[in-house]
Amino acid sequence: MRQALKKQGNPEYEGNSVTLLPSAREKFADMFRVIGNAERFVHLEYFIFRNDSIGGELIHLLHRKVQEGVQVRLLIDAYGNYKAPQIWTDEQLDSLRALGIKVGVFDPLHFPWIHNMLHRDHRKNVIVDGLSAYTGGMNVSDYYIHGTERTGPWRDMQVRMEGPVVDEFQRIFARIWERTTGEHLDSLAYHATPKTQGDKIVTMVNREPKLSNRQIRQSYVAALRLAQKEIRIVNPYPTLTHSVRRALKRALRRGVRMQIMVSATSDNRVTPEVVSIQMKKMMKHGAEVYYFEGGFHHSKLMTVDGEFCTIGTANLDGRSLRYDYEMNTYVFSPETTAQIDSLFRKDLQQSQLLTPENFRQRFSLKQRFIGRVFQPIKGLL
Repeated sequence: MRQALKKQGNPEYEGNSVTLLPSAREKFADMFRVIGNAERFVHLEYFIFRNDSIGGELIHLLHRKVQEGVQVRLLIDAYGNYKAPQIWTDEQLDSLRALGIKVGVFDPLHFPWIHNMLHRDHRKNVIVDGLSAYTGGMNVSDYYIHGTERTGPWRDMQVRMEGPVVDEFQRIFARIWERTTGEHLDSLAYHATPKTQGDKIVTMVNREPKLSNRQIRQSYVAALRLAQKEIRIVNPYPTLTHSVRRALKRALRRGVRMQIMVSATSDNRVTPEVVSIQMKKMMKHGAEVYYFEGGFHHSKLMTVDGEFCTIGTANLDGRSLRYDYEMNTYVFSPETTAQIDSLFRKDLQQSQLLTPENFRQRFSLKQRFIGRVFQPIKGLL
């Protein structure tokens, strides 16, 4: 798998530490602590950054760091901000700039809007002093902590990495920051020598439209093609693309045990119905499909053969795999993989195995009809 990723042009880094943060409380507590100790710079890139209590608390912390002489840059996606109920208005963003926080808004929405809808920045990327980096499924919003009335509690995964791979996180941020604001960030100025040495090998897979369109799709397909014993997947919107769906089926035909976990609730309309049709097909081909009933599972995880895992921002849908800016990390560590497998098994206690009998109980005739009708455009969902 490492060779396959290298052949696809994805950089590999040795000597990293990897810390899993499997809840929002753990993620924000850890990230606030690390940002609080920042001495040089803090760079943040988020699809959704809500103007709510956790967002306000983070802004307060960032303002304090600016007063201490730390450079702070915040990049938010215009569509992600627009779709959030508690948005940052242009005037409020200007007020953040007045505090000394450099703010960039990726691809602002302009009439007729259609041309702005395809390539959104869906990443969650935070770099502190060139020493620590965060990625995963979590944006900045209160609902990651408190859940919502519609979905119940939110389950998600974030990861903190330290070591040589942090330089790649910074390079990814610098490219989109320059594209958005015009400011060039010298890579040498934001490099840091790691303070601690880890033992994890990490490969970064970065999707940028027109530059590395197929990287994440190809990495998933390679992992599925090389699996020999077992695959575990957690993903909130697996509407699947043709290449990924074909790779899943081929793995099942080889006798690989496959467990797929999707969420029984969703923050997205129509997509769950399309997912249900895809999961029924996977079930018929031999996959064990589980519906997580402990809230909304928003994680984007996969483990293979107990040897390596991927954690990132990409959903298994056409939106992430064909259009958006995304980033996934592949961690080649039985230890980290075992941690995720353990969390998967724990979540099984709050999940129901999909069967032909309960499929019709779970999804009404109307829902099944909607799923079939919207399948042809699932690549845009």
